[in-house]
Amino acid sequence: MPKILIVGGGYAGFYTARKLEKHLGNDEAEVTLIDPLPYMTYQPFLPEVVAGSIEARHAVVSHRRHLRKTNIVSGKVTNVDHAKKIATVELAGGGKQKFAYDQIVVTAGAVSRTFPIPGVAQNAIGLKNIEEAIEVRNRILGNFDKAASMPAGAARDRLLTFVVVGGGFAGIEAFAEMRSLASYLLRYYPTLTFDDVHFHLIEAMGRIMPEVSQKTSEWVIANLDRRGAKIHLNTQLQSAEKGVIQLSTGESFESDVIVWTAGVMAHPYVRNTDFPLDDRGRITAKATLQIVNGEEVVVDAWTAGDVSAVPDLSGFGVGGFCVPNAQHAVRQAKLLAKNIVANLRGEGVKEYFHKPLGAVAGLGIGVGVYQWKGLAVKGLIAWFMHRGYHGLAVPMWERKIRVFAGWLWNFLLRRDIVGISATKAPRVQFETYASKPAKK
Repeated sequence: MPKILIVGGGYAGFYTARKLEKHLGNDEAEVTLIDPLPYMTYQPFLPEVVAGSIEARHAVVSHRRHLRKTNIVSGKVTNVDHAKKIATVELAGGGKQKFAYDQIVVTAGAVSRTFPIPGVAQNAIGLKNIEEAIEVRNRILGNFDKAASMPAGAARDRLLTFVVVGGGFAGIEAFAEMRSLASYLLRYYPTLTFDDVHFHLIEAMGRIMPEVSQKTSEWVIANLDRRGAKIHLNTQLQSAEKGVIQLSTGESFESDVIVWTAGVMAHPYVRNTDFPLDDRGRITAKATLQIVNGEEVVVDAWTAGDVSAVPDLSGFGVGGFCVPNAQHAVRQAKLLAKNIVANLRGEGVKEYFHKPLGAVAGLGIGVGVYQWKGLAVKGLIAWFMHRGYHGLAVPMWERKIRVFAGWLWNFLLRRDIVGISATKAPRVQFETYASKPAKK
């Protein structure tokens, strides 16, 4: 049987494998998916995981549970030699293994794009995966616990000052949900007041959320300002060394929680392949999702999602290419699976075409925005639209049910405010008090 190798188990990889299972006949091809993680993360839910509106486990989807016909390999692809059709993998259990294939699908996704700003690598945290969302939540809850027993002053201000860098959709949603969580927490901390907590979002451009209209973005800024969350436009972060935030405007303050959401870039691993890349490090592709070198198709090689530069035939793309978001990744993957099957059967492949369905964002409990062309919906209705859309968009019905049930229980029982930061070092208490042999 032809061997199909899928590199990466995020949106694009997961959906490609799932649709291949559906479209391939028995014994028509063997599909293998390689990813260091055993699950895909539904990234639009990360801000709500931070806020505690969604249980972290419910924002991820198990590969092994839902890909029954696919070979799952836990590991990291370190090199692809497509000329020989060999991929080298560092296995999660240790050691390396070479995988031969007939067709390859590169859906390795993206990582946070950062700049060489002093202190960012040492002190900031991204928001691209579930582990980061859990850590941001634990830090907020832990800082409130510490600050509650401290006198007013610089040390307490540092604990209660929260910074987000990047004013795109991901940054604004994270910023708003963090503010929503902090406001909710105050009822349980009588020694702290609303004015003790400070939120700053830093955006280098002159506006936020470029996917919505200027008027809508201004409404979002005004809404967050009323909630005590300040947005710094036309402002660059110059340093975050030792948690001291230095801005291009001359402002300076200290923060113990710095969240970086200022863009993404294609996974750097693709530099270790012999596939052609564009000037942004993305794999070049045709609208058919075939990898191309100039105008020449690279035979038996496919790509989709954030790691690829796929032409946007709808005309809505930035620079003529599909923007890196879930809408495109999922739809590209579904077509990609069909095209692979058609290619195996000697049939024609189709081009990817998708017009955006609008942009919707959640800004904390009861607040949201939706934009489609000239139509803008704001407030509670948009918040319900956000939850409805993403609640139905998360893969698999068992996950949808868990998410909707969680929202219902939160409504009835209120938001969960427990953070379990000890998971970072779970053996500390046991090791501290464990009996040890007497020293000789």
